Amino acid sequence: MQHFSLLDLSPVPEGSTAADALANTVKLAQSAEAAGYHRYWLAEHHNMPGIASAATAVVIGHVAGATKRIRVGAGGIMLPNHAPLMVAEQFGTLATLYPDRIDLGLGRAPGTDMATARALRRYMAPEDSFPQDVAELIHYMEDGDGTAAVRAFPGEGTKVPVWILGSSLYGAQLAAHYGLPYAFASHFAPAMLDEALAIYRRDFKPSAWLDKPYVIVAAGVCAAETEAEAEYLRSSQLLSFARLRTGRPGKLPYPVKNVEEQIPPQVMAGVQQAMSCSAQGSPANVRDGLARIIEAHQPDELMVTGMIHDHAARVRSFEIAAEALRSLQGVPETV
Repeated sequence: MQHFSLLDLSPVPEGSTAADALANTVKLAQSAEAAGYHRYWLAEHHNMPGIASAATAVVIGHVAGATKRIRVGAGGIMLPNHAPLMVAEQFGTLATLYPDRIDLGLGRAPGTDMATARALRRYMAPEDSFPQDVAELIHYMEDGDGTAAVRAFPGEGTKVPVWILGSSLYGAQLAAHYGLPYAFASHFAPAMLDEALAIYRRDFKPSAWLDKPYVIVAAGVCAAETEAEAEYLRSSQLLSFARLRTGRPGKLPYPVKNVEEQIPPQVMAGVQQAMSCSAQGSPANVRDGLARIIEAHQPDELMVTGMIHDHAARVRSFEIAAEALRSLQGVPETV
């Protein structure tokens, strides 16, 4: 494992506002930078009252401006919602403002329900143009020769690193074909993780961007000083995911002591399966859980994520995770 990183959905807890969530995102990014995280990614979601990162490029710029060294990027931009030229201009602008610090992860899903996808796209095309859109977007950010009829300003020549994101085999195949780095969304959809990584590593074609496969595996984390505290804090995310899966998305719920009493068993089973690529509990148990994930999947980079209602507890959770990941890398705790 070369690096460890953090994925933030900028959650809006019950009793708080989107302004609170975005302020907390900045504070968490600053803490992550101090703790040694390599990247800080934000994700595009729409029509979700519990997530404040819908205007992802705007939030990335805000976070990059409030930090100094950590890479900041999209995990990801849902490309079917956008014209490639617009994305190239947005991320070209970010890369111009914050050189060598911006990442662009691209997803094929809408990041929302289909009614909202229609509102975003205005006209729903029946064909899947994702591979062509990825190629077009990359072209806009490469060095131009001055002859193209359409060019991205800013954007041209910025060569923002592009990642393919996925939770199925499609993204693995595309990333391998284009020779791009690949990030798997195993923090909420781990079912195809092993097969996707095998396909990506087997079929990878060296490219101008990458000479060998590079994989990020995402994992959930909820760490606290004791098992009981971590279990209590994690109940918020379990409740949130259960409500989302049953068509009742909302703000991040307050934690509860007996979460099993509030989620039907069949729903809880699905939630636990979806969140099975995770580590939770005391610092020792979180370290053991992260070690198992790293040993099983051999990622080049592990990206952790987790939603906790209390901001201070969330910051502490990621600090504990960073301590564990540094130790797994063999880095002294004084770093």
